[in-house]
Amino acid sequence: MGSPVVHFEIGGADGARSRTFYAELFGWSVATESHGYGVVATGSRDGIGGGIMQAPEGVPPWVTVYVEVDDLDKSLALAEELGGRKIMGPAPIGEMGDVAMFADPDGNPIGLVRLNPGQGS
Repeated sequence: MGSPVVHFEIGGADGARSRTFYAELFGWSVATESHGYGVVATGSRDGIGGGIMQAPEGVPPWVTVYVEVDDLDKSLALAEELGGRKIMGPAPIGEMGDVAMFADPDGNPIGLVRLNPGQGS
């Protein structure tokens, strides 16, 4: 398997404002779930979907992508060997699979996802 980018995420200082801003700017449909995560449908079959959320207190706003990998622990370890830093995970994301994040050597947050069979690309 390759390692495709499968999801983007925007964490804003004001989640509601961010969801409205991007929905109006690009014509995206943003369905906000009960825990405040806004699932983005771009309205196109091209590209990837994503999410817009409130950045947790004390965490600066971010924009990131999620890359699908076979082994989260192995990918996190390799990221650290190459000069990155583990941010979180692995952690389950409901029935979909598991997620983790690291910061690259410049501090950019990058997500990793391992999807359960039948859930992704």
